[in-house]
Amino acid sequence: MQVLEVTSVPTTQKLKTGILLVNLGTPDSPSVPDVRKYLREFLMDGRVIDIPTPNRWALVNLIIAPFRAPKSAKVYQELWEERGSPLKFYGEDVKALLQQRLGSDYVVELAMRYQNPSIQAGLDSFQKAGLRKIIVIPFFPQYASATTGSVYEKVMDIVGKWQVIPEISFTNTFFDHPKFVEFFAGAARKYMQEREYDFFLFSYHGVPERQILKGDATGTTCQLNNCCDRLHSGNQYCYRAQCFATTRLLVQELGLKEGTYATSFQSRLGKTPWIQPYTEDMVVKLAKEGKKNVLAFSPAFVADCLETTIEVGEEYKEVFEKNGGQHWQLVESLNNSPQYIDLLADLVEKQV
Repeated sequence: MQVLEVTSVPTTQKLKTGILLVNLGTPDSPSVPDVRKYLREFLMDGRVIDIPTPNRWALVNLIIAPFRAPKSAKVYQELWEERGSPLKFYGEDVKALLQQRLGSDYVVELAMRYQNPSIQAGLDSFQKAGLRKIIVIPFFPQYASATTGSVYEKVMDIVGKWQVIPEISFTNTFFDHPKFVEFFAGAARKYMQEREYDFFLFSYHGVPERQILKGDATGTTCQLNNCCDRLHSGNQYCYRAQCFATTRLLVQELGLKEGTYATSFQSRLGKTPWIQPYTEDMVVKLAKEGKKNVLAFSPAFVADCLETTIEVGEEYKEVFEKNGGQHWQLVESLNNSPQYIDLLADLVEKQV
């Protein structure tokens, strides 16, 4: 009887772990054609506008993209810097800093859910590298179907077609990470040392009410009111509840008094109800109530972008001052801060 001898094949190269950092996306340039291209890809996502595909196609391609692109392009031109879109170049900074922090056992790639660099390109490079594991980190502090959920779906759609699928893990939220809270509280304290603020507004990106209700699998938890007063097993993945939880953490860290702060939601689209209260209404209300100095936060964004710099930092400031307010200050986002790199490195370590 012949005995087969099995010998191990020595590994000459240590297998690496891929880290895919994913933000929402930005146009390739502030030109009207590039902005229109971005809007079409973004808004045709069924998790962003969750209506039947034919209706969504007509709405996006016949109404929103043609008419909104020229207006949005002007705003992007105001936002654009020498390095390009802040959302993208801050992402590139974070990629480089995290790669340096993690070392040669990791391969860090930056991707955008819409436009470039694409998730497809990032995953293609991982596939060719023969990685041991892939860790996907969506750049969204709170979970929402239209953001984190969309990234999950896109990644799984691409990797699901591979013949060999390596181990893959995802991070879900990080709004309650100590470094996240530490950064926003620290950034706020700098402004609070310069002047006294009589109100603190925490503004988050809005989503349609129907998406929050659809996320309640039990059909019994979500009431869009006091059910967001605390996080529990029934609403742990509710975007609105997580936003209110983010506010509570920052309020506690800053020692703010009851009645001096509020949570609101911005960036409505269309006529259907979105989660409330609306930031634009809140700004007018605060000014008319006699609030003179407001410190505003945008804790749903990790990089300063159109929704923070322009919408909260400039447009709401103009509305506030027009209605009698005196001083409006936006707290900057995480951008490429050391606390953000620490936070991401910790998320990687926990996954590994």
